[in-house]
Amino acid sequence: MGFARTCSVALVGVEGVVVEVQADLEPGVAAFTLVGLPDKSLTESRDRVRAAVVNSGAEWPQKKLTVGLSPASVPKGGSGFDLAVACAVLGAAERIDPRTIADLVLIGELGLDGRVRPVRGVLPAVLAAAEAGYQQVVVPEQTAGEAALVPGVSVLGVRTLRQLIAVLADEPVPEEEPAEAGRPDAMLAGLLVPGAGVGTGLSHDPADGPDLADVAGQRVARVALEVAAAGGHHLLLSGPPGAGKTMLAERLPSVLPPLTRQEALEVTAVHSVAGLLPPGEPLVHRPPYCAPHHSATMQSLVGGGNGLPRPGAVSLAHRGVLFLDEAPEFSGKALDALRQPLESGHVVVARSAGVVRLPARFLMVLAANPCPCGRHTLHGTGCECPASVIRRYQARLSGPLLDRVDLRVEVEPVSRADLLGRCGRGESTEAVAARVRDARARAVARLDGTPWSVNCEVPGHELRTRWQVAPGALAAAERDIERGLLTARGLDRVLRVAWTIADLAGRDRPGPADVHLALELRTGIARGVPMAVGEAP
Repeated sequence: MGFARTCSVALVGVEGVVVEVQADLEPGVAAFTLVGLPDKSLTESRDRVRAAVVNSGAEWPQKKLTVGLSPASVPKGGSGFDLAVACAVLGAAERIDPRTIADLVLIGELGLDGRVRPVRGVLPAVLAAAEAGYQQVVVPEQTAGEAALVPGVSVLGVRTLRQLIAVLADEPVPEEEPAEAGRPDAMLAGLLVPGAGVGTGLSHDPADGPDLADVAGQRVARVALEVAAAGGHHLLLSGPPGAGKTMLAERLPSVLPPLTRQEALEVTAVHSVAGLLPPGEPLVHRPPYCAPHHSATMQSLVGGGNGLPRPGAVSLAHRGVLFLDEAPEFSGKALDALRQPLESGHVVVARSAGVVRLPARFLMVLAANPCPCGRHTLHGTGCECPASVIRRYQARLSGPLLDRVDLRVEVEPVSRADLLGRCGRGESTEAVAARVRDARARAVARLDGTPWSVNCEVPGHELRTRWQVAPGALAAAERDIERGLLTARGLDRVLRVAWTIADLAGRDRPGPADVHLALELRTGIARGVPMAVGEAP
């Protein structure tokens, strides 16, 4: 009787669970039994593993073979267990020493010819292995760079099962022919899943992306965009078609600062699981940008799918921008489903196959027309929408959702002078991004020693007690509360925006002008302050 064990990782959402793969050989009729709550794709690994072992020059044991995946209560799926199952079988057959694989974590799919194919989710899998105390992992060669991002873990990238057997048996490693240069590598097909994303894309480097200077006019909207980027505040852009709402939103990711190391690992893990990580780019450095179509379902926004839920648009926009163009055209249920992740920074999706917690701390930008035809706020353009239709259209954005939006800006039509003359051209992305970086650095220094790093994350009671504004600065906000123009949550968000404005201006704490500007950006009511960050009243 032979027995061997090794380890692999099962992914539940973007979190990994280390799974012990055990192989047991007993005398009897040759059979291969796989137990431990495997799904269909994992059950099919029996045929893949058998063919890969034989085509790699090893002998398949003609005995009763049982492979167990422990803990048995955790659902397991995907083809990433193939490599661990093959090594456990070879260890039980004494083709390799079982002691050499006992503390290894093996992740990879096997082709029938013995080649090791890459799988999605390598980064979160290796992170889970490192947290569990494992120090050696074996992954497909194509994903070795992704696995190497985890500190303190020794990574071995292999191209074929034959190579891995030689390494584990301390034999000469055979040379495998690499893919021909200039030809598509079919081995990378498992990394990118067509149709897995929901209007998502990783933002370009600011030097190569669209420039904020391309936007003509829109001084108020540009100020709101800068404040949103500096403090992570949600933004609503309302105005007629063609005013530049989409142009502004598309340039927001370039204004945001690069991701920190921890943020980059979080974003890379989500995109790796979703099958959207570009080959050759193991680490995502720029904030992602996700713009789903207005026909997107609630499941595609918050996460869903067959079996365990997969990351939705809110998770694909984690640490980046979620842009909802034509926001009133989205389903009311889909929009209201955003309320919980907007507050908590994560989404908990419960399905019959299990409960998954997915990260969802994003900056939301809504774009909306004033009415179905879009001409309601224009003069002399003949809007024929009845008042009742306009009210119903604007009511599609519910009050509880809008109460979570810090900045609400009316985007006016671009004037001829702004569009054709030089006076309408604003600052470049590079200039605005530099101020945003400085403002975020001030916030990080102020919030040092706390679990928060940007102003939008700071709880309201902390702002009211620990970091107070200048005396008398909240007089206008207090009047708005008494008149019902501002809720308790709204006051907290005004305080956060005021701190961001003060950070952009280089002030130690917000004054009356900062609070007035924050109120104007939230309520749309003019307060008689200059509409520019840092200007004195």
